[in-house]
Amino acid sequence: MTLAGRDIVCVGFSDWDADVLTTQHHLIRRVAEHNRVLFVESLGLRRPQLAGGDLRRMARRLARGLAPLREVDGLHILSPLVLPLHSSSSARQLNARLLPRAVTGAVSRLGLRDPVLWSFVPQAELLLERLSPSRVLYYVTDDHAAKPGIDAASFLAAEDRFARRADVILASAPELVKRMRTLNGNVHYAPGVTDTRLFATALEPGPVDGALEALPPPRVLFVGAILAATIDIDLVVGLADLRPDWSFAFVGPVGQGDPGTNIDALREKPNVHLLGSRPNERLPELLRGADATIIPYHVDHQMRSVFPMKTYEYLAAGRPVVSTPLETLTDVRDVMLASTSEQFAQRLTQAIQEDTPQARANRSAGAQSHSWESRLTQIATLLHT
Repeated sequence: MTLAGRDIVCVGFSDWDADVLTTQHHLIRRVAEHNRVLFVESLGLRRPQLAGGDLRRMARRLARGLAPLREVDGLHILSPLVLPLHSSSSARQLNARLLPRAVTGAVSRLGLRDPVLWSFVPQAELLLERLSPSRVLYYVTDDHAAKPGIDAASFLAAEDRFARRADVILASAPELVKRMRTLNGNVHYAPGVTDTRLFATALEPGPVDGALEALPPPRVLFVGAILAATIDIDLVVGLADLRPDWSFAFVGPVGQGDPGTNIDALREKPNVHLLGSRPNERLPELLRGADATIIPYHVDHQMRSVFPMKTYEYLAAGRPVVSTPLETLTDVRDVMLASTSEQFAQRLTQAIQEDTPQARANRSAGAQSHSWESRLTQIATLLHT
């Protein structure tokens, strides 16, 4: 079953042009190929800081909020002017007027009818009365309430109200599924998926990212947002010390969503290399030149409900994967788990020594069922039932 011919209003948890593409970007871009989509950019879950990145983002949001709807990637983008101060009752009351007015105005201009309300955040509850959606889908991809800077009390209160009124809920981690099932009887597990066909091209002959290729092997790769709140910096530093002749490459933006993040300890290591960001379509060039990949995340309240999208990117590319023991990854085939720098070093050494073309092909084949297309089929089926 496919999702086609529907009008959809999607409320995201980040802006459409964010440096790191997330589940919402990949899914909604594909949904827009066969449906009319209005994408509502982030409502500012985290209280903004008076730092360069946040100030620039606020200025950009103000300019976009005063501009007409944008059409990008086959969908329409709305940047609503709301106050990212969700702990303030007066701000919430103001947003309750501003957001429905902006969204229903855009819906009217686009001629959308009986839209599905698909939201990644519970603040979409403000749209339920004015929008009168035909179906409500709540897609929980992360434990946002546990993140620094987010007012957990107001977030969880909104989630309690919105989840109870959703027709369908998808959740990306067992703990999130358990929590949602206390609020709604139609909750489904939706672990990470990716563009498996794109990343499988890393198994084929082709170009290797120049910056990575210039590093001495073996090369261990991490792809994603580089944040002290998510990455266990001490673990990586210890790993780099244990394998001084190896190259550890980190590819992605530094401090996205956390302008004060401190990764100086990584910068000081001569065999740790911060290579900047790459567009999604060029990630196979990086993986083609990698000997192994890592997911060195903290294992704490914030991260325990994270299913890293990079997991199946790495596996579809055929590369060995070593991760900290996130609950979401404990049963994922071909992911090796390690809790300390010493264990990471041992697992990586073993993985690199034992790696073969056949082992890479087997990893990639095992990842192919975890595709965006499989997730869209699941969503289409659930929305039609």
